[in-house]
Amino acid sequence: MRKEDTVKLISAEGFEFVIDKEAAMVSQTIRNMLTSPGSFAETEHGEVTFPEISTVILEKICQYFYWSLQYARGKETEFPIEPELTLELMMAANYLHT
Repeated sequence: MRKEDTVKLISAEGFEFVIDKEAAMVSQTIRNMLTSPGSFAETEHGEVTFPEISTVILEKICQYFYWSLQYARGKETEFPIEPELTLELMMAANYLHT
């Protein structure tokens, strides 16, 4: 996989998730960050840092991106969410427009 086909998402603790760009584009916020005209760091480097999103939540969000792509392609499965993550995950999803 080429570097142009991936995106690096960085959590508040500095953990890096390298995921397919197609999966990251599930988020309207990330899509806007990566495709905005101009020379923004996110666009140039293919990296987005989320200083307010913890590693655990960002990992779950990345899982959701891939699940969402599969669901859109007709594979209907449940997306499990641990109850203790619900509130923080909802806040992150609201920010990311997912």
